[in-house]
Amino acid sequence: MQGRLIYLIGPSGAGKDSLLDAARAALAERGVRIARRVITRSAEAVGEAAHSVSAEEFARMEAEQAFALAWRANGLAYGIPAEIDAWLAAGEDVLVNGSRGYLPEARQRYPELLAVLLTVEQDVLRERLLNRGRETPEQIEARLARNELFSGELDDYIRLDNSASLASSVERLLHLLDEHHRCG
Repeated sequence: MQGRLIYLIGPSGAGKDSLLDAARAALAERGVRIARRVITRSAEAVGEAAHSVSAEEFARMEAEQAFALAWRANGLAYGIPAEIDAWLAAGEDVLVNGSRGYLPEARQRYPELLAVLLTVEQDVLRERLLNRGRETPEQIEARLARNELFSGELDDYIRLDNSASLASSVERLLHLLDEHHRCG
């Protein structure tokens, strides 16, 4: 049986990377692989455990069809390695840290994907973004405004609130995946 793509999305600062790191062992026990993104952010940048490459290297990889999914957002390029197709074909479920804006394209390529929208209360999100220190206060407010506009645009996804403790979010993620497990 073909594996399922689990497409985790949410605003920057919602805690996607923290959630993936905290849930990694429990997801592996359930046979869910987490794909590591390729990103054009410098290796020194604080943030997700992605494979950092130059813009030129990313373009070369994209031309060589090294990505199953690739998009641009916030001045960066992101790619999900093509190896996920072999994992899915082998029956493994694969979780990726995706992009809200790229969801329609991802759904076109993987019609059975399960979209999980990680949300967080606006005041919690503001605090996390400020603590992260990657953006100016003006950029943070712009992100928060985009997040408010976006929140009503999706219709076919599972919402997971990450405003409380990380442990409770991991527990809810695992429960949601069990609840939406496909039967042969």
